[in-house]
Amino acid sequence: MAHPQPSIAPSHGSFVAFGLRAEAEPIAPGLHVVATPIGNLRDITLRALGTLAAADAVIAEDTRVSRNLLAHYGISTPLVAYHEHNAETVRPLLLARLKKGERLALISDAGTPLVSDPGFRLVGEALASGVPVTSAPGPSAVLAALVVAGLPTDRFFFEGFLPAKGGPRRARIAQLACVPGTLVLFESPRRLTETLADLAAILGPRPAAVARELTKHFESVRRGPLDALAADYEREGPPKGEIVLLVAPPGEDVAAPDAAALDDKILAALQKFSLKDAASIVAAETGHPRRKVYARALELTANETKAR
Repeated sequence: MAHPQPSIAPSHGSFVAFGLRAEAEPIAPGLHVVATPIGNLRDITLRALGTLAAADAVIAEDTRVSRNLLAHYGISTPLVAYHEHNAETVRPLLLARLKKGERLALISDAGTPLVSDPGFRLVGEALASGVPVTSAPGPSAVLAALVVAGLPTDRFFFEGFLPAKGGPRRARIAQLACVPGTLVLFESPRRLTETLADLAAILGPRPAAVARELTKHFESVRRGPLDALAADYEREGPPKGEIVLLVAPPGEDVAAPDAAALDDKILAALQKFSLKDAASIVAAETGHPRRKVYARALELTANETKAR
């Protein structure tokens, strides 16, 4: 005789895993920061499922994305939208609920909350108000990319998204040039080629990796020198999907330049960038005041003109 399949209809206070419904254990009052999958829905912990099911509400960046996740695991906990456009209005309401002793779970669209999302302000104000904050750790695009990139993992620096416009982006890359660890960046597919070209122009042919669609069906990791990767994507066009970009640390010979070396850096930058951008990039990279670098760049430009 065939046994009936367990129901997986959504239910508040329970969740479905491995085809079986389980009752969630009670959780303590406070704010629970819960990591969720970055792509593959199986990358979620049992603790995360129990927390989401037992919470009075789930605070989500995009409720449409989060609703799919909860439905997949048969969880019917109410959702509250909290994102950069409504944060100032919604945050006081959430804090009021927390102060009353409610149990709220905070998630992002994917991965660990507070990384490139507005959740950190809610956590900060909750702690300032004496509300307990608990972490239910799990998936992270930063760490998932780092461990498959083949670059040093003993020290790394998470930058998030670089500026969208070329000048500020190049200036920021120059500021990161001497960071003694692997750089971890987020980037949109349509800007990837430009960003790789700027990284190669300022940092040189450092080893790098482009991790795409991590944990998903079409996951890929392309590794190589920055200039080669820039050329590849220039030829192929922008890829599709979520991108994490990683760049190896500088060599041990990277140091603040002397006067002659500073001139060399300025002249090299002037070969690739406008005078204004070159001054900003060299100033950020070396720590010299921008106005002095700009003045020296003007002098070098004038000297080259006279020499001709």
